[in-house]
Amino acid sequence: MPKHLEQHYATRIGWLRAAVLGANDGILSTASLVVGVAAANAVRGNVFLAGVAGLVAGAMSMAAGEYVSVSSQSDTEKADLDRERRELKTDILTECQELAAIYVRRGLDPSIARQVAEQLMAHDALEAHARDELGISEIVIARPLQAALASAVTFSVGAALPLLIALISPSAYFIPVVAGGSLLCLGILGALAARVGGASVVVGAVRVALWGALAMAVTAAIGALFGTAV
Repeated sequence: MPKHLEQHYATRIGWLRAAVLGANDGILSTASLVVGVAAANAVRGNVFLAGVAGLVAGAMSMAAGEYVSVSSQSDTEKADLDRERRELKTDILTECQELAAIYVRRGLDPSIARQVAEQLMAHDALEAHARDELGISEIVIARPLQAALASAVTFSVGAALPLLIALISPSAYFIPVVAGGSLLCLGILGALAARVGGASVVVGAVRVALWGALAMAVTAAIGALFGTAV
């Protein structure tokens, strides 16, 4: 048989979601933190220290959050597969009818659906039910460690960008330069994520940049308010 060379974007869902989420949060949360603290008239060294603390805390939080949430999904998948495995051992005839009914609902003739169900179950009954009954496949299966690592690394990389911009920003234009540079990074990230995922590059960039601008505006306003009050 000829080798199947067609590439599908769905194969990237597992790592792409975690990576984009991590990098986006890294840029956005750190830039907002830096801008907010700077707006409160804090000393530049304290602003940078707050940004570094935000990077470390955020990376650990992202890793822990992703691991816990994806582990919960993985536990649910394993429980469903265990139950399906038991049902296949105790009542394989009903399971075959159940699978055939799924194919009928998808448009197959009942007799053909029955043949397809029997042949797929003869090859690998659990895989057939996992894919067509439970919606679990190799493409979307939960991988907690992969998600946690991708989130932590990409968050750290994303958070480092506003900090680098803060290091080279002139004191007179600190907030505009950090905010503008961070928004540019967010737009580029949104465009790249959209490109890798096969979506509109413009929509991806604008969507991320708008939310970034809103977050930084709110934190800057709060920082200025508290700075004035104190």
